[in-house]
Amino acid sequence: MNPGPAVLTTALDLPVFARGKVRDTYELADGRLLMVATDRISAFDVVLPNGIPDKGKVLTQLSIWWFSQTHSFQENHLVSGMVPDLPTALKDRRDELVGRFMIVRKAERIDFECVVRGYLAGSAWAEYKEAGTMAGEPLPKGLQESDRLPEPIFTPATKADAGHDENVTFSKMRKAVGAKIADQVKEASLGLYKFAADAAEKRGLILADTKFEFGLLNDRLILIDEALTPDSSRYWDRAAWRPGTAPPSFDKQFVRDWLNRSGWDHKPPGPELPEDVVKRTRDLYLSAYKQISGRDLFYKEKDSWLTTWPL
Repeated sequence: MNPGPAVLTTALDLPVFARGKVRDTYELADGRLLMVATDRISAFDVVLPNGIPDKGKVLTQLSIWWFSQTHSFQENHLVSGMVPDLPTALKDRRDELVGRFMIVRKAERIDFECVVRGYLAGSAWAEYKEAGTMAGEPLPKGLQESDRLPEPIFTPATKADAGHDENVTFSKMRKAVGAKIADQVKEASLGLYKFAADAAEKRGLILADTKFEFGLLNDRLILIDEALTPDSSRYWDRAAWRPGTAPPSFDKQFVRDWLNRSGWDHKPPGPELPEDVVKRTRDLYLSAYKQISGRDLFYKEKDSWLTTWPL
């Protein structure tokens, strides 16, 4: 299916709850939110002027798919991603919203990124090279870039609405949110990672690392935001993985690489992406969705768009 133009904003006639780099979130009745994933793309903390068509649909539908796989052991915030459940006031916006929205329960967000790393990559590799540690904790000597860690490690980070998140020790997180909640979050994050890593391996992928967000709803810990998407996770093709190298990932690294070659100084405004970079990045997101879920993103049944998996 040929892509349409990238959806960069939604501007719905609803009270705005939050606008992020990718998602626009609106208030609904009865303690619910409407999260809409646009096709905006950011790099080096700057939102670029043009987006990646269908990226928001990949993020939404893959999150819904993972929520459906994990809800039996980890409660999440998803209520629905089905078009008939949209408010009647949005009936004229359905074609624009189809596939890229979730109706969710509002929770009290725990302001930490809950990162789990199974492999030594990214900022963790940079820290290890410099200090032999990960999130301030020592690691075995002699590890190479992209090495598999002896066990997955929980490495929290402070959550920044703007700018960079900052890696912190688990003890610092425990002091900030309390030991009970911190321990619950760590256990839940490791459980989700191990489940997803096993599932990804069966599909020929390595889940090198990922980050989750959690909230409290009636004192229960629930998974919120997105889950295990190419924007929140580092997936590698298992056949391309070699310790000592940096395997290509199914995410926006292709965009970052082009931006670095372009000579841009990483300060706003960002440059417009050329058409071939947009197309290649879109293909990577669609490939990630298909390899993980086993389906193409676009499929029809009796001429009606299917926009979610049954829960």
